[in-house]
Amino acid sequence: MLDATDAVKVVFAVDDRYIPFLAVAIESLVEHSSKDNYYLIKILHTDVSSENKKKIEKYKADNISIEFVDLNYYLQKVKDKLYTRDYYTNTTYFRLFLPELYPQYNKVLYLDSDIVILDDIANLYNINMGDNLVAAAPDDIIQSNKVFQDYVEKVVGVSDYKHYFNAGVLLMNLDQLRKFNFQEKFVYLLSTIKFSVAQDQDYLNRLCKGRVKLLSVAWDRMPIPNDKIKDEDIKILHFNFACKPWHFEDVLYKEFFWEYAKKTEFYNDIIATKENYTEEERFRDRESEQKLRELAQKEADCVGDDRKKLLDKYLKNLSLGSDSSSTKTEKSKDRIEVLKKIEELEKEGKFDIDVEDDPPTVVLSPENVDYLKKKSYSKIKTRLANKMGEKFLNDLLKENKLIIKKINGIENLQNVKSGAMLTCNHFNPFDSFAIEKAFRTSGVSKHKKLYKVIREGNYTNFPGLYGFFFRNCDTLPLSSNRRTMIEFVKAVDTILKRGDFILIYPEQSLWWNYRKPKPLKNGGFKLAARNKVPIIPIFITMEDSNILGEDGFPVQEYTINIEKPIYPDENLNEKQNTEIMKNKNYEVWKKVYEDFYKIPLEYSCEENVKK
Repeated sequence: MLDATDAVKVVFAVDDRYIPFLAVAIESLVEHSSKDNYYLIKILHTDVSSENKKKIEKYKADNISIEFVDLNYYLQKVKDKLYTRDYYTNTTYFRLFLPELYPQYNKVLYLDSDIVILDDIANLYNINMGDNLVAAAPDDIIQSNKVFQDYVEKVVGVSDYKHYFNAGVLLMNLDQLRKFNFQEKFVYLLSTIKFSVAQDQDYLNRLCKGRVKLLSVAWDRMPIPNDKIKDEDIKILHFNFACKPWHFEDVLYKEFFWEYAKKTEFYNDIIATKENYTEEERFRDRESEQKLRELAQKEADCVGDDRKKLLDKYLKNLSLGSDSSSTKTEKSKDRIEVLKKIEELEKEGKFDIDVEDDPPTVVLSPENVDYLKKKSYSKIKTRLANKMGEKFLNDLLKENKLIIKKINGIENLQNVKSGAMLTCNHFNPFDSFAIEKAFRTSGVSKHKKLYKVIREGNYTNFPGLYGFFFRNCDTLPLSSNRRTMIEFVKAVDTILKRGDFILIYPEQSLWWNYRKPKPLKNGGFKLAARNKVPIIPIFITMEDSNILGEDGFPVQEYTINIEKPIYPDENLNEKQNTEIMKNKNYEVWKKVYEDFYKIPLEYSCEENVKK
């Protein structure tokens, strides 16, 4: 069996209108793939239709995985800073976020969608990059145009235009990019300098200057005359800029594009695009190309060396770091707003509303989740995720980002021989790691698994390392899809009957550093009653440590209180047990709260909330 951990990791970025051309690229990739390799394809997007996703996902095979990754949530953070022009969209910037989006990967190969692949892409992926940040080919257009050559040297700041690379075919050394603090530097540069000609590509060239492995143009051949490379040596064709065979008739190498286009489900759509493309639009494209040259000329002539000096000054400041001791200790305005919102919601008695903005919920269909990890690939990802999660937990503890002062009642985990539902108050994204630590400390992890119930959006749409953990670390995502929830309940039944534990947050909301127990929902208790297994109430209390977090607030020291299990009564029905177990759980939490903080449990709403 192929090892997915050694997969050829390929990333595309598209919007819905570009899906037909992505299909051509993937068709050519698949045709030149090797059965000896595993190809892991991620498609970053913000608005691809379900129908188009299904058409692309038909290219999946035993050695080819395809996953659509919605970046709407991630884009919200920086969208106001992203400058776009003409046919550029925000998706052009997605490659710049890859080091942080995929912290579990050492490297990825980013590919534009306007390409045709004529060689096994693994041959490019496996090129030794050394400690270079990226590997890419010189930009053909820059190499053949004096105006652009002046622009990239004077404005962008590369030492020699021959070293200016095209970012449409980009092998990225994610390990080195993270060590370089690439994303932090990129976001800072966005706020200080606006590159108007090639946008994200200009930023990449300036930031990676001096740490680029230049590839043969065979790996990124553009449709412009070049006597230095033979047609039979071309490995990737890149229909860059306005040189689109689906817009113009006289495009070099167009026959390769149409050869693969005919094999896709989108062939008729692509033909229609070409037939409906008007002469006015073609004139606009040619005019845009001329305007781009004029813009590059103006940038180079008007600011020239002055702008280069300014850019160098900004980069020097950036390299020194944008944080100062004062900003590190200043309380985060976002956190202050969160606390205000918590206070308002408590006064209104609205305890089941999340305070912080979560990723948008994308509906999880049953075919997109493998609850019990029956598929080989799911098992591999879970093993990898659990191993990474253990290291992440240890790092949190080592760096004092998570401080566990004490674990009380560890025997209450050890003494339960059956399956069980673990309940916990929810006040921090890291609180599940605290439960994981208690679970492992108890020794129960040697013969039981701990599953975590999570919300739908966290599974379908959360970016970066947390998203990877949410999808793979023995998690059980809820869903608004009825068929998926049927599979969820079946999985819960199986897990509990085989004697494993499931962690659930019955408050159904996360309130940051909120110390009081909130009113509980029925869900977890109903599942326990249904399966005739106990609830193990866990309530985490907290105290300010003498360590300030990055948000300017004290890191909390946790005491994990694991209370005695609450068993269902065999003489009662499921509904009765659900209600009784829920009320008992609340009373246990309330007692722990009052004993620890030495104050009665009271809410600021007009009447105390009934349990």
